[in-house]
Amino acid sequence: MQDENQAPEGQEVLAFRLGAEEYGIDILTVQEIRGYEAVTAMASAPDFIKGVINLRGRIVPIVDMRIRFNLGKPVYDQFTVVIILNVAGHVIGMVVDSVSDVITLAPDQIKPAPDMGTALNAGPLVGLGTLDQRMIILLDIDKLMSSAEMGLIDRLAA
Repeated sequence: MQDENQAPEGQEVLAFRLGAEEYGIDILTVQEIRGYEAVTAMASAPDFIKGVINLRGRIVPIVDMRIRFNLGKPVYDQFTVVIILNVAGHVIGMVVDSVSDVITLAPDQIKPAPDMGTALNAGPLVGLGTLDQRMIILLDIDKLMSSAEMGLIDRLAA
């Protein structure tokens, strides 16, 4: 079994934007990137779950990260994308404002995250990546989609 935390040659992350901030997730969790399209709303779902889409015959729940992180009212435009993720064997769509690029961060470019009491609790926040003048908030997508949420997402996808 491969240890995902070991990356002596660097960690590849997909960088994306939510508002003014840039975030990064492990590229190995990314299945594909799609333009934003209308979703089918689900009754009784939390507000951050926009609904579901049919992705080649598979029903995929769509989570809006701007709503999830309380970053204001989302705006859907030509830059809005859905990152299709494979998390713990589940396919989930994550709406973000835009995707920047795939970057490789060397171990010395990843700093521990300070405790600032932000919208993110300490669980999903892996650290901060620095690349030139960029600061990238690194997320553990497995922890972000907590077990309680994954249970709800499982029910939506069923």
